[in-house]
Amino acid sequence: MEYRDLIIAKIQNIKEELIDLSNKIHGNPELAFQEFKAVDNISQLLEKHGFTVKKGIGGLETAFKAEYSCKYDGPTVAFIAEYDALPEIGHGCGHNLIAAMAVGAAIGLKEVAEYLYGRIVVLGTPAEEGGGGKIIMLEKGCFDDIDYALMMHPCVNNLICRGGLATRNIKVEYHGKSVHSSFPEGGINALQAVIQTFNLIDQFRPLFPLKTNINGIITHGGRAPNIIPDYAACEFSVRADTVRDLNKVVGYLEHIVETVEKLIGVKGKVRKGLMYAERYPNRVMDERLKENIAQFGIKMEYPDPAMKYGGSDIGNVSLKIPSIHSYIKIADKGVNVHSIEFARAANSPRAHEQMIKAAKAMALTGYDILTDENLRRKIEEEFNSTVPKYSEEELK
Repeated sequence: MEYRDLIIAKIQNIKEELIDLSNKIHGNPELAFQEFKAVDNISQLLEKHGFTVKKGIGGLETAFKAEYSCKYDGPTVAFIAEYDALPEIGHGCGHNLIAAMAVGAAIGLKEVAEYLYGRIVVLGTPAEEGGGGKIIMLEKGCFDDIDYALMMHPCVNNLICRGGLATRNIKVEYHGKSVHSSFPEGGINALQAVIQTFNLIDQFRPLFPLKTNINGIITHGGRAPNIIPDYAACEFSVRADTVRDLNKVVGYLEHIVETVEKLIGVKGKVRKGLMYAERYPNRVMDERLKENIAQFGIKMEYPDPAMKYGGSDIGNVSLKIPSIHSYIKIADKGVNVHSIEFARAANSPRAHEQMIKAAKAMALTGYDILTDENLRRKIEEEFNSTVPKYSEEELK
């Protein structure tokens, strides 16, 4: 039996174990940085199959690295696991499947490790849904010894080479002076400052770079209608095509806050969330995945150029090392990801069949990377010619 056949057979043999893992994670949804049961279940299965697991890496209790060294020294391929859930709707993004795919791919590839040069890793990355786990792990050096990163995400399409926008949250607070509303001239209205912030953002929109989107809410507007608020706050989600475009928009927002301070007389404070960079899927790796998954009856497509993207912390990883974040269909179009309907789809027999196929394709792609020096050269050429080099300041 050829090595590739051994990989496929191994994943097929542990199919029920992977489905059980997926169901355990799905049935115990845990929010960002609280994914203790998920990490325990994932770790137990990986340890059972010979991986050494280290928990709490990067200062995050629910981050982990599981690794297995091949017979000979060589590059490191990491399969990325996500396992956090969403408030109220559980695994409406299908992270239970992402985790099980990564585990299955790693165990499958380990089956032929005695013939390979390199190292096989499952990197457990918590809090993708808003916590930026991968960003923190990057800053703490958790990706420093990883050469290639692979993951697949449940979707309503089979896609490769789909990018993602740069995004970050911005919180704005205003402090004014509280008085009774019968004497408004004696106070400084912090709520009026928030309202003017929204108005000025709308005035500035024609200056924003293309593909920019900014949306916000008022998080605090006062305590009583007959009191001039001395404190008000708002929060914005800012998206742009690139980190540099995003920084331009944030610069406009900071200018708006300064203008509002002078206009209303308030004191403003801007708090910036983590910088989620845009995503650069490595085309060479994605094309190889496309070839490998085709043998299981899945035809990968390319995103519509007009498709609207979200953001994810895998974008930051793609700036550091060649990475892919491909998509596999588990539900029909019309079902929204991040919904209760998608959460139901994420533990269906259909989803689990797709999960097994994805694990096999990722394992085969990892095998190709570890065994084909020419492929690695092409991957690196693509990475070096495509991915921008941002300064630390630009990513702050």
